Amino acid sequence: MSAIRESTVSEGEVPASPHVDEQQSRAVAEAAREQEWRKPSFAKGLYLGQFDLSLIHPHPRPAAERRERGERFMTDLEAFLRTVDGAQIEREARIPDEVYQGLAELGCFGMKIPVQYGGLGLGQYYYNHALTMIGTVNAAIVALLSAHQSVGLPEPLVLAGTEEQKRQYLPRCATGAISAFLLTEPEVGSDPARLRATAVPSEDGSEYVLDGTKLWTTNGVVAELLVVMARVPRSHGEGADDHRGGISAFIVEADAPGITVHRRNAFMGLRGLENGLTSLRNVRVPRENLIGQEGEGLKIALTTLNAGRLAIPAICAGAGKWSLKIAREWSNARVQWGKPIGEHAAVAHKVSFIAATTFALEAVVDLSGVLSDEGRKDIRIEAALAKLWASEMGWRIADELVQIRGGRGFETAASLAARGERAVPAEQTLRDLRINRIFEGSSEIMRLLIAREAVDAHLKAAGDLIDPHQDLAGKLKAAVSASGFYARWLPQLVAGKGDLPTAFDEFGALAPHLRYVERTSRKLARETFYGMARWQGGLERKQGFLARVVDIGAELFAVSASCVRAAMIAADTPEQGKAAFQLAATFAEQSRHRTERLLDELWRNTDAADERLADRVLDGRYTWLEEGIIDVSEGTGPWITEEIPADAAENVARRVMRPTTET
Repeated sequence: MSAIRESTVSEGEVPASPHVDEQQSRAVAEAAREQEWRKPSFAKGLYLGQFDLSLIHPHPRPAAERRERGERFMTDLEAFLRTVDGAQIEREARIPDEVYQGLAELGCFGMKIPVQYGGLGLGQYYYNHALTMIGTVNAAIVALLSAHQSVGLPEPLVLAGTEEQKRQYLPRCATGAISAFLLTEPEVGSDPARLRATAVPSEDGSEYVLDGTKLWTTNGVVAELLVVMARVPRSHGEGADDHRGGISAFIVEADAPGITVHRRNAFMGLRGLENGLTSLRNVRVPRENLIGQEGEGLKIALTTLNAGRLAIPAICAGAGKWSLKIAREWSNARVQWGKPIGEHAAVAHKVSFIAATTFALEAVVDLSGVLSDEGRKDIRIEAALAKLWASEMGWRIADELVQIRGGRGFETAASLAARGERAVPAEQTLRDLRINRIFEGSSEIMRLLIAREAVDAHLKAAGDLIDPHQDLAGKLKAAVSASGFYARWLPQLVAGKGDLPTAFDEFGALAPHLRYVERTSRKLARETFYGMARWQGGLERKQGFLARVVDIGAELFAVSASCVRAAMIAADTPEQGKAAFQLAATFAEQSRHRTERLLDELWRNTDAADERLADRVLDGRYTWLEEGIIDVSEGTGPWITEEIPADAAENVARRVMRPTTET
């Protein structure tokens, strides 16, 4: 991590793929992240042992005007969704054109777009609520809308677009011009330094010529507008000949000459997803279509994801609510060994986990959504934690539901219906949710990103001190600076509010759980410091340690959000207060067990043995263990190809609505 911090390489200076080493990859990632913390962050404080509950309590609420618009929209949305046949989408692997049109007429493509640009201006909170509901009908529809608004064109334009770009494109997006985000390439996933797509400026500087191949372009098959990430070569000259270069973001019309969607990809879930393989060959894009400045593409993308990642927790919260309903009804209806299965402890434990975790999922989503709308807090860690934790817990909930349903959980809804039974798509839910642990940053990458933010204060204080490349003079200078920071910070971790038996008493029965969060936050900060002291610059390679640090913070965040939400519910609707406290308390107890296990595993684990064994596996020492099987994938193609398959369709792009330029 010190290597990341120390790098002064800009995106424009990093060589194009594939000749990129580890140091250069880190440099690109570091150049793209936000460097400063100008606003307070509750989640950041958790990792520093600074538990400031005032940042989230009393629970923030949506602004009155947004609440009015949001509630009215949710009513209309529910009425429309009840006319949508989710089973048809699963069966035909395609969202019907009339559903696209209905969504457009409702304004669903402009939920987050400001009113002055033709959108509904609902904000993140009601956008999340809409996705929660939509996902329970069909997850592919949620993917369509979130790919369009969370990472597609609207969000980058709102954040970094010019006024002219906003006036030109946002009204189109709001009325149904579907957008797609084109970053991933066959050789590029979480390592954007390897990006190969290029955007070469024309001689007169009036346009860029784009070339490249983009993989997994969600909405790419049906999109009208594209956000394309491409590398501008760096050059020095006068006027139009001077280019900062670097990975940059461009607005591209999907029907521009040179763009071909060669294939619609198919996946284990999200069968209605319009995800393609797209090539760009000599695609000419006006200079005015550059979003922000050259070299700012990744920074714009990451800033967009600060709020955009909250779409996935919203989907998981909806899946949790639906799973709870099915688990409750089935566990009462199914009788085995003389009583409903829900009364058997083995099933009861699963039902309890689903209920308590669903309460926490909604708490995390709603809290993060309102904080995003307020704009007074830096939620980059909150959003990342929400995405990471919710995607993992949502998957576990769906898995437990399949287990509760038994053989019927493994059976498809269509097969159940054919036998005359209730068509419960439990297995489909499991398949659809699996991608959330990969979408918008895999869980493994998310842990590394969050860990980087969590130790940011340490790197600023002691980065030079722990940098193995720093000379002695630099280390001595850094030692003086670091000693000042730690002399102020470390004493704060010895004792705190969580040690007082009456602290947080205003939360009643939940007070002990908040005291535990405060104490554990300080303990987590101490453990992180011990890790830095022990491994210094080598900490960045201790990914098992860092992952556990991140997961502990995620649990503390979820418990905090749950307690604050329960207090709000009790104040607003006293008749539900007791139930909310019960759900929050049970979740906090379950979370504490996970947290204690993670704390213990910080230092007692099999990480070293696992890494040694993996090295030997990769060296081929255990190939004898693979004998006796047949690998049916052998001979079917290379692991990765930059080439367009010879049998790929010439262009499978299609329009599901008339172009918005005609409306």
